[in-house]
Amino acid sequence: MTQPVFPPLLTGHTVQGGDDPFDRAQAMAALGCDAGTVVYNIQADRLRVAIVFAPEVPLQDAMAMLPLCAVGFQNALGALAPPEVAVHLGWDGLICVNGAKCGMFRTAASSRDPEPEPDWLVVSWELALLQTVDDPGKTPDVTALYDEGCADVSAVQLVESWSRHMLTWLNRWQEDGNAPLHGEWLGLLRGVGEPYGEAGVFLGTDERFGMLIRNGSETQLRPLTELLENP
Repeated sequence: MTQPVFPPLLTGHTVQGGDDPFDRAQAMAALGCDAGTVVYNIQADRLRVAIVFAPEVPLQDAMAMLPLCAVGFQNALGALAPPEVAVHLGWDGLICVNGAKCGMFRTAASSRDPEPEPDWLVVSWELALLQTVDDPGKTPDVTALYDEGCADVSAVQLVESWSRHMLTWLNRWQEDGNAPLHGEWLGLLRGVGEPYGEAGVFLGTDERFGMLIRNGSETQLRPLTELLENP
């Protein structure tokens, strides 16, 4: 199988079978691998990718890498998919294609403390390429990329395109801060202005991409660090 070709700042590392790039990237990061290491696993029915960052800002600011990678993904798939295919994002990392769940972003760091710089930060995403259920009609809120008119989008193309779009946003974030990324991400988020479970109404996000939820006269902030998954 053809392997993705990455831009000069990134280094690809493939894993096979059931190996999870998210777990592998965390292990590699803990051992001191270079920032920009991209671990990926391309299978017939799903695509999994993880990237290692070495932030030079406090963790609460470095968490911008999660929406940054997500916006890069949306831009990448939007460029490759037919124009009628809609790609949206959830604050919690959800990837939706044409309104149904198709994948997920995850993140982990060397520490959960928001104040100091973490040693490393890993952002991972997974995308269903083919449905694995016998009767997809029973799960209309779950889909796969190739069921949504994207059969011509190869996994290798998508990984390559994502890496380029992600780097473009990373450069812009380094030059201009959160504001441009915040504006782009907010326009792609699902559920803004709607009830968020029993918690209240999802108002949008603050300048650090934290979720703002209003319940009556009170507004609650959920920082992105809540989404960290750590061993």
